Amino acid sequence: MNVQKSPTVVASTNAAESLVDSFGRRIDYLRVSVTDRCDLRCNYCLPEGFRDFATRSSILSPDEIARLVGIFSSMGVSRVRLTGGEPLVRADIVEIARLISAKPGIQDLSLSTNATQLAHFAFSLRDAGVSRLNVSLDSLDRDRFRHITGSDRLECVLAGLAEARRAGFSPIKLNMVVLNAESVSEIEAMWLFARENGFVLRVIEGMPVGFTAQSMSVVDLHQWVRQFSSRQALVPQVSVHGGPARYWHCTKSGSSIGVITPMSQHFCADCNRVRLTAEGVLLLCLGQEDRVDLRSLLRAGADDDEIKRSIRTGISAKPERHHFGEQPAKIVRFMAQTGG
Repeated sequence: MNVQKSPTVVASTNAAESLVDSFGRRIDYLRVSVTDRCDLRCNYCLPEGFRDFATRSSILSPDEIARLVGIFSSMGVSRVRLTGGEPLVRADIVEIARLISAKPGIQDLSLSTNATQLAHFAFSLRDAGVSRLNVSLDSLDRDRFRHITGSDRLECVLAGLAEARRAGFSPIKLNMVVLNAESVSEIEAMWLFARENGFVLRVIEGMPVGFTAQSMSVVDLHQWVRQFSSRQALVPQVSVHGGPARYWHCTKSGSSIGVITPMSQHFCADCNRVRLTAEGVLLLCLGQEDRVDLRSLLRAGADDDEIKRSIRTGISAKPERHHFGEQPAKIVRFMAQTGG
């Protein structure tokens, strides 16, 4: 195991205790990437022509994923989100969801998707135990969607959203990455679309993860939401959705909009999550390189107690915060390799 920059704080080896890092943050949320592949090429996520994907043998199997989730759940993790890349390009995604939802202690299983294939998977995912969805959707304009994603599949996404509603997913959150002034001009149309369909819109500042994203400008949504909330008569809302978004509520329509500001107003002090990549690497911070190789332990025959000790040592090394503002070019891995 290789943990970088480990502080002098020594984590407890009592597996019955919750996972708490050296800054007192309780870690109860695991984001599990099942693949680094995607059927879109969003220009802030994967560079055009990228082919250096993980091999089939290097990614975790369903049983390996389920074993690690079971270990994390025994250590106090109760929430799991399946991510990618695009998780629905993995043929055994429903099996993975079913194995995870059956684990004792997992109270909430959700999934992030671009929804291009969601119309096919919605009901089977719901039956497998997935209860909530985050859908990446950066534009409702067909030409703009094609420019951002490299694909003319907006209608597939809309069909997937409609099928997810029929399958009973709630809530369904729309994640809109705001890339530039043109994106800002589309937020209101996306908000109206979300209101009309019962979705929750979350607008997100772009982060410099990978060189494609590092070449793009950052839109300050902290300033934008003040103006938007005043114009729309929105009031701050105590979050009922969880996660890093700060929500604003429209009393007239009953709808909400969430704003995620990792750049202009970071939320690291409340971070409760870690990420497991498709190749079994535990990433302790989205904006740092601290990591633990859990796949090597699994495949070397480590027992659960040994894996728990490695996880605890890793959690004790979880950084206090990211440094995107001070070191925007630090993270060279792409978001699809990180897990959303």
